[in-house]
Amino acid sequence: MHRRVLAALGTSIALSILGTGVVSAQPLPGTGSSDGPVTTFGESSQSSSARIDRIEMITPRRAAVFVQSPSMNKIIQVQVLLPARGGPRPTLYMLDGVSAGKESDYAESTWTQKTDIVDFFADKDLNVVLPVGGSSSYYTNWNVPDPILGVNMWETFLTSELPPLIDAQFSGNGTNAIAGVSMGAQGAMDLITRHPDLYTGVAGLSGCYDNSQPNLKDAVRATVATNGGNASNMWGENADPKWAEHDPSRNAEALRGKDIYVSVGTGLPGPYELGPGGTGVESAAMGGPLEAAALYCTTLFDTKLRSIRIPAKFVYRPYGIHQWPYWQDDLRESWPTLRDALNI
Repeated sequence: MHRRVLAALGTSIALSILGTGVVSAQPLPGTGSSDGPVTTFGESSQSSSARIDRIEMITPRRAAVFVQSPSMNKIIQVQVLLPARGGPRPTLYMLDGVSAGKESDYAESTWTQKTDIVDFFADKDLNVVLPVGGSSSYYTNWNVPDPILGVNMWETFLTSELPPLIDAQFSGNGTNAIAGVSMGAQGAMDLITRHPDLYTGVAGLSGCYDNSQPNLKDAVRATVATNGGNASNMWGENADPKWAEHDPSRNAEALRGKDIYVSVGTGLPGPYELGPGGTGVESAAMGGPLEAAALYCTTLFDTKLRSIRIPAKFVYRPYGIHQWPYWQDDLRESWPTLRDALNI
């Protein structure tokens, strides 16, 4: 996922001296016109309801669900981890990082590739929904199609089209929480502040939750550019009001009464680099600056919530870079908060 670009970005944010870059790329699978007709924005067939095209059972407890999305005019895969027992249960939506399954050619979420999330939730009474795809999309609705990333209407898909289908097919009881990592952490916090009636809680792992500063907008732009996209097609130029509309810090009042968990490391090498069998200090050269940037963003968000007296659990690890082993640990740490939000 162009880690050198991301690492350079992280270093720049950490020093508050940011610049954007342009990364050339070919259209991602499932986004370009070569995959079939693409809906023109503003002309999508909203009169047609989203529907499940098919379900493929990977295991008795893990379903690949292929949903026909009217807003994006294509079939989108989500995988659902199912509990052992039947009956009504809540649903946790888990958003991915910038690659969003790219490592597996979009066969599955990076969560299931890089963590033990399947085993972790095996004894828990809930549905876990893992969207596949959406690289560099921020899981938001874009103003216009992007020449590389195609049509992105993820907010509509995740908040309007998908939940009724999940509840109907998999006995959802209408109680939902959302969590995400890195890009998906910002996406999750954006979605809960824009749709507070849909979600009861949120967990953000190593994310950025503030779009107010030019350097933070540049961070978003660079993240989108890692897969060849242009963030001006997402929320417009920097002065466009859409940036403020999708700023969790600006819209933080919507979080009042929610269960909130936020975690981040420092960017310093930790046990997964320095311990027995670790990846070595050299891996921190990429993941370290990114996590330091997330730390800066997290402290801004912490300060904002404190200023308006919204309680939240913030966890600052004394080490750790921007890598999946730490997020697997963070998932466990966030579970009590998410469990309370889901009323389990």
